[in-house]
Amino acid sequence: MLRTMSPRQLFSVLFSCVFAIGTASSAQAAGYGLEVKTPADRMLDEYFRAETAKLRKQCLADVKSKEDWDRLQPAYRNQLFEMLGLEPLPARGDLRPVVTRKVEREDFTVENLHFQSSPGLYVTANLYRPKHVTTPAPVILYLSGHGPVISNGVSYGNKVSYQHHGVWFARNGYICLVLDTLQLGEIQGLHHGTYREGMWWWNSRGYTPAGVEAWNCIRALDYLSTRPEADMSRVGATGRSGGGAYSWWIAALDDRIKAAAPVAGITDLENHVVDGCVEGHCDCMFTVNTYRWDYPLVAALVAPRPLLIVNTDADSIFPLDGVQRTHAQVKRIYALHKAADKLGLVIGPGPHKDTQDLQVPVFRWFNKHLKGEDPVIAMAATKVFTPQELKVFSSLPADAINTSIHDTFVPLAPKPEVPRDQDQWERLKSGWLTALKEKSFRGWPVESAPLDLQQKFSVEREGIRFQAWDFTSQEHVRLRLYVAQRAGTSIERNILTVFGASGQRERFPSYPEWLGAWRNGFERELGDEIAAASPAPAADRRAFDGLRINLQTNRITMAWVAPRGEGLTAWSGDTRKQTQIRRRFMLLGQTLEGMRVWDIRRSIQALRSIEEFHNTPLSIQADGHSACETLYASLFEDGIAKLDLWNLPASHRDGPDFLNVLQSFDIPQAVAMIAERSDVQLHDAESRLWKFPVETAPALRWKHSVLLKD
Repeated sequence: MLRTMSPRQLFSVLFSCVFAIGTASSAQAAGYGLEVKTPADRMLDEYFRAETAKLRKQCLADVKSKEDWDRLQPAYRNQLFEMLGLEPLPARGDLRPVVTRKVEREDFTVENLHFQSSPGLYVTANLYRPKHVTTPAPVILYLSGHGPVISNGVSYGNKVSYQHHGVWFARNGYICLVLDTLQLGEIQGLHHGTYREGMWWWNSRGYTPAGVEAWNCIRALDYLSTRPEADMSRVGATGRSGGGAYSWWIAALDDRIKAAAPVAGITDLENHVVDGCVEGHCDCMFTVNTYRWDYPLVAALVAPRPLLIVNTDADSIFPLDGVQRTHAQVKRIYALHKAADKLGLVIGPGPHKDTQDLQVPVFRWFNKHLKGEDPVIAMAATKVFTPQELKVFSSLPADAINTSIHDTFVPLAPKPEVPRDQDQWERLKSGWLTALKEKSFRGWPVESAPLDLQQKFSVEREGIRFQAWDFTSQEHVRLRLYVAQRAGTSIERNILTVFGASGQRERFPSYPEWLGAWRNGFERELGDEIAAASPAPAADRRAFDGLRINLQTNRITMAWVAPRGEGLTAWSGDTRKQTQIRRRFMLLGQTLEGMRVWDIRRSIQALRSIEEFHNTPLSIQADGHSACETLYASLFEDGIAKLDLWNLPASHRDGPDFLNVLQSFDIPQAVAMIAERSDVQLHDAESRLWKFPVETAPALRWKHSVLLKD
């Protein structure tokens, strides 16, 4: 107990408690509330460190000269557009700008306005401009962070929280447009799809609210270009926190930004993934990382335009070490351009907060690079308006799509018709498989590590030979394959069962239920599994007898595997912690379920590498999300005789998330691809959902079929 500890021990425990708040997931230790890492947790930590280091090492590694940069920069920018869901760009329709109110002060005016970046996608904003402008003035696009101003259920927009920046710029000769964001604006959209709402299909669609924010910024520049008092040859972008991130997007994407000063809006993958800063950020801070970038590459796209990186020294969600690493990488790119004087780094004291220590350097930066001046900053940035004065809408527009923009912003692939002939099918299949490799599973290892297959145990009891084999799925991911058969009997077929977390059936006991069955007579061999299970399942003799009779009656081998995060490698932590683990995969250009597809592939390879099973026909069965993961694994492994899939989701909208997959095809098309070379049985399947594969197989006279079973 704590009262028995020395002062030094007590300090150590308290320090560990504080440190653990921002670190990776684990179970709570009894008594002290400390995080205690399980072996599975430690494996996951090592995996994240290794993958993050790999991306850090490759970031900008191909850029060794300005000529390299000039050659690669257009491709990098196109990739960023794509990872924001902006390739191709939405149509640049009529902005339909409306000024709903003007608020006067002695030396400046504010216009409350809205425009539509796309039809029905409303952007609310305040335009601050100095009075008596006789020549076009320099322009600041100010992007708001998350600063909600909500009273009695009415949102006034987070632009109200950042009004003091607009006031300062207007009083100092700038046109300043302060934008609301999609979430926490007057019309409240959503930034928290994966963070809080379980909308993992955002990944499958290739959607991120960061793309909407970037698009709104692009269209804000389009709007500013219509204002005669705005000098579009002198445009700066800034904002803090979330607004700092949006400043990065627009400065990296659009050369109309001539100078940028993002504040507390960027750090690197090491901070986000290894140190856990992802847990403090909603989805608007991140791209769909298809091309596996680290964040210095985003920052480098501003080069050689003037760029000031601003942060505090104790910011918990944008830590200083990551900001400094990012700056060091970008500094090299500016040096290649001989533009070192156009890159700045300001570190102020304090936490994640909007302070004068950060504001003044930003004001000076724009004075220098947009006005060619460097006067003493004598005027403070102060708030002067009530929320009501800055409100745009008296009532919200009925045609607004802000709250559902995630449903339409990134187009879905059209549903294909049943192909007319094999040639048309080959073209479809080739395109789909290429998209999977390049856009969905790019995060798979480039080269497979050796399986390093090692037998954990092999025992015979009650006429059953039961084995366990450990193998390497990829670096820092070791999994266990279990194999059972009737002792002393040759076999005719292997059946591999893939464990998962969802929708178990009688045919598919959950991993704990399966473990309970094998505790009958094999408890000593399964000590690791029993120790890791929480709670440990009770021995179930009836379930074991069912397995034993099946093996003794049929000349089969039964094998089982649990992909990472399930079974023996299940990570500790509550639902929130599991969500943040999944988001870490996302930041690495992977998804957890996409990497489980890789694990299933490797388990197939491991089973076949055992000499006695090498040439035996293989069937695989799985349920729910695991059925979908198994389906996709089978697309990349030859010689699968049959798939038995229970409760297979009919769409990635409801099923596993693989990056960008819905931009190319959906699960019925994946079923058709495997049905060309394997028999497929879909159990508990509604026929209307599986028309494409069911009709394609006979239409093209394949020898295999898709059979639906209720």
